[in-house]
Amino acid sequence: MTSVLSQHAARHAEPTAVRTSGYAPFALATDARRFGLTTSAMRLGPGSASVWVRHGRRTDNDTATILLHGAAGSWTTWTPLLQAASEDSRRLGTSELRDLIIPDLPGWGDTPLPADTSDLTIETMAATIADIARALGYRRWNVVGHSMGGLIALQLAAAETRATVSVGLVSATTFSVIDSVRHPVALFRLLPGYTALLQVMRLLHLAGTPGRALVTGLDRLHLLRGVVSPLFRHAGRIHPSVIAAFAREVRPHGFSLASARAGEYDAVASWSRIVCPVRASVGDRDVFVAASDAHRLRAIITNFSIVTLANAGHFGHLERPCEVVRALGLAGDRQTHKNT
Repeated sequence: MTSVLSQHAARHAEPTAVRTSGYAPFALATDARRFGLTTSAMRLGPGSASVWVRHGRRTDNDTATILLHGAAGSWTTWTPLLQAASEDSRRLGTSELRDLIIPDLPGWGDTPLPADTSDLTIETMAATIADIARALGYRRWNVVGHSMGGLIALQLAAAETRATVSVGLVSATTFSVIDSVRHPVALFRLLPGYTALLQVMRLLHLAGTPGRALVTGLDRLHLLRGVVSPLFRHAGRIHPSVIAAFAREVRPHGFSLASARAGEYDAVASWSRIVCPVRASVGDRDVFVAASDAHRLRAIITNFSIVTLANAGHFGHLERPCEVVRALGLAGDRQTHKNT
């Protein structure tokens, strides 16, 4: 695995690097009230399933900040970034992140998968996020997504060009994952870590309850940290709360379904409609993002920029939350980013 990581680090040398100031400085938090957030189960239509959302209105502004987690995550994966943003606001005298909307996406956290998943697509999930924001009284939003959440954030910007002010990406799922799902054998060398993990998740899903028990058992035997270590630059320095969250959120069915939906998605047709600024960040040791992703995104999104987070893997907002806050322009008054 070391050789794979080294090759991947070399491939990520092209975007501008961001200097680091401390690795994985915060634990995950599970109390939404600590951040001034309310927890709501939102049912958006007759017969629709409830989506659990953490949200908090701090102003009378009509623009929300939406944070979308990745697969094997929940709203709690954003709490290190919220802590980093709060520290920055105190140190620099700038505004904290406010008017937050942080959903648990279907199949993750407190939100269950619907009984019928045939209508659960990238497009419908993005539409649900827009419905949530409007139900909470917002007309516009800045949206930030990690991994799978980044793919949904881009679709939201493509579908809601007037309402989306900006997009921030943290190791977003884009072309290399889509291609790996479609051609796992022919393109195995593109993202070998992701392709191998997807096959494991499919096997665990087929195994049913024993497969889920295996994940729980690895956590109890303190072996799960080693299993997920390729996702981080320094797995041994990740807070135990992060590993415990993985044990809860590694859901083989949800991961397999999310991958299948990514493989079905027409990224070029959708993302070419994006008009707002898109700021991206990627870890220099990220085994789930290929260097070619940045080139292809830049070719179809007019206002696209990317930075590389030095000494980080796939979870920059956990490993380098302070740097992600600055790289994505989350510090200060974000309401100045207007979509014209």
